[in-house]
Amino acid sequence: MTALPLRCALLATFASPLALADSAQSQANGFVEDSTWSLLNRTVYDNREYRNGASNSGARNAYKPRAERNGYAEEWGYGLMGTLQSGFTQGLIGVGVDAHGYFGAQLDSGGGRAGKARLLGLDNEGHTKSEFSRGGAALKLRLSSTVLSIGEQRVKTPVFSSSDSRLLPETATGVFLNSNEFDKVRLVAGHFTESTDRNASSHDQGFVVNYSNAVKGDAFDLAGVVYTPGKHLTTSLYTSRYQDTWNQHYLGGTFVEALDDNRSITLNLNLYRTTDQGKALSGRIDNTTWSLMSTYAQGSHSFSLGYQKVDGDTPFDYVTRGAIFIGNAVQMSDFNAPNEQSWQARYDLAMAQWGLPGLVLSAAYIRGSQIDGSGVDPRGGYAYLGYGKGGRHWERDLEARYVVQGGAAKGTTISLRHNLHRGNTAQAELDGEQVRVAVEYPITGRF
Repeated sequence: MTALPLRCALLATFASPLALADSAQSQANGFVEDSTWSLLNRTVYDNREYRNGASNSGARNAYKPRAERNGYAEEWGYGLMGTLQSGFTQGLIGVGVDAHGYFGAQLDSGGGRAGKARLLGLDNEGHTKSEFSRGGAALKLRLSSTVLSIGEQRVKTPVFSSSDSRLLPETATGVFLNSNEFDKVRLVAGHFTESTDRNASSHDQGFVVNYSNAVKGDAFDLAGVVYTPGKHLTTSLYTSRYQDTWNQHYLGGTFVEALDDNRSITLNLNLYRTTDQGKALSGRIDNTTWSLMSTYAQGSHSFSLGYQKVDGDTPFDYVTRGAIFIGNAVQMSDFNAPNEQSWQARYDLAMAQWGLPGLVLSAAYIRGSQIDGSGVDPRGGYAYLGYGKGGRHWERDLEARYVVQGGAAKGTTISLRHNLHRGNTAQAELDGEQVRVAVEYPITGRF
């Protein structure tokens, strides 16, 4: 699936005699001269308490009888992420390397408390590891303004995206093409053979699939185009195939309009269309999921309203933890159950006006209803979730986020979250309460 987009990009490069002169590769200073490095220190504490009969099913609790499982989950860890991005050699085809090394350490947790937050590495019996690590690299080739990366890397697209919402980032192994040959248009394509979860230390676990418990497919392919006609509008269209499981297509757009120097309106649309493919390893899938989020900003205040709808008898599912761009995918739930509709109201307040630059306070409330999983394929990968008819739930999210604005600690980010989720038994999410504290300190440099 990657051959055609790559061939088109190469033909476009050679079609214009000015392509090389105006290209990114023509501005290359060298492999070392354009190299950068970074170290990100991160510590995350995650505390979850499950209520109304729900329990922490992660880690060692999963090996216990249900009657003996507890409702308490707690993990605290430290992560160090080192990345090196080389420049490109000079000439017609530039050669470079991107490398990374990740290290995670347990600060506090235990076998009965770990697993649900997926911060820490676990052994085969569900015990937390005192430390875990992994690393990888990708070879990159650049012709004109087209880059081909081969190896382990982080990817961001609406259909396949490396999440960085825990202690360490997710990565993927494969080939990824990113072409900027055309003004206002970006072309991407990729072929991947595995994704590595955020708390993993090995690279041979296949793909991370979020909801299906079926046998995993062996390959994931994608192609997409991003079109930005002006500063007010960005649109994107993607198609993808998860081998022998599903075809998934995506249409998205963001529109921003400044009303004056102090006010603006933003509209964000995301639409996914998923149907089973090949051997249909996860069963019958015929799902259309979309969301629309509107935001009105005035000075320090932002008010958002969002609507999301799932049309199909399976939940909206996705490969990799970050490939979900729908608006109501929040902290404890994605609000993506079969036939679910959900609403969101959100308020953000930037505190610079009151002498606290860098501090933002946020509050969101999401309510989902009309869940109906009675049509789930009984032999598919979603039957185990136990969806009923008439499912409903809600979530409330609060966050205080502060970014240090100057001095030796400039760029340090401190986040405090409190999340609460409640629902009836016809939906699959657990009743729970979460407190999360995260601190990040970045260090960057050039050679």
